Amino acid sequence: MISLAGPVKNMFYNLGFFARTLKGVVNFARSYKTSSKILVMQILFTFVHALGITTLLSLAIGAAVNIIGVPYLTMLNQQQLMYTLLIVIITRELGPLLTAFIVIARSATAIATEIAGMVISHEVEAYISVGVDPIEHLAVPRFLGVTISLIFLNLYFSIFGLAGSYIIARFFNSIPMDFYFGNLLQHLHIQDILMSLIKSIAFGAIISIGAVIQGFSVERASTEVPVAGLNAVSSSFALIIVVNVLLSVLYYIVLV
Repeated sequence: MISLAGPVKNMFYNLGFFARTLKGVVNFARSYKTSSKILVMQILFTFVHALGITTLLSLAIGAAVNIIGVPYLTMLNQQQLMYTLLIVIITRELGPLLTAFIVIARSATAIATEIAGMVISHEVEAYISVGVDPIEHLAVPRFLGVTISLIFLNLYFSIFGLAGSYIIARFFNSIPMDFYFGNLLQHLHIQDILMSLIKSIAFGAIISIGAVIQGFSVERASTEVPVAGLNAVSSSFALIIVVNVLLSVLYYIVLV
């Protein structure tokens, strides 16, 4: 018989760690100067350094949606549905998900291995010995940095994805810019923006908290450090896919 005690215990531990991190956000705001450098560096690495791959991916996705979708919609005489399709695919669905995958590949491994190395080298014990809360000093700025970065990466992905689609539309059909973006704004609803934002916040919390927990979970052996990074990536991928499905289903049940 399979025991559920371990997974249930881990779930409650993760929820407790998340609650403790949220509580630490308030104290972090009060003592911002002590950990501000960590927050700035996290945003620099997670957001700024990821702009290149995000630009390439968003332009490619936007162009692909237009190239694939327009011929089929034209055969059905439903060309206006192209704008709805772009918003659904780029802004509401793929934008949050693909930017989360980019952040997982880059930041989840980095955060987990960095904190795991600090645990192995007893740096975390040193923080505790001088009265510094490691959650407030290490977990909170990374949680804020990853979540903020993911929100802006998602916005950036949407802008360049829609721009990539316009480049293709302009090249093949000579569609005026004001006509294209005017139709996009007409088909863009507040619930689409809201769902995209909710997904970014949820995915940012999952990635950052999961990576920090994996980093803190190591004990003494240096061989545990790369394992922590791999576990952070695999668990983040799995949980984000599940949460993405649940949020999409919730969108169609509640907001549509």
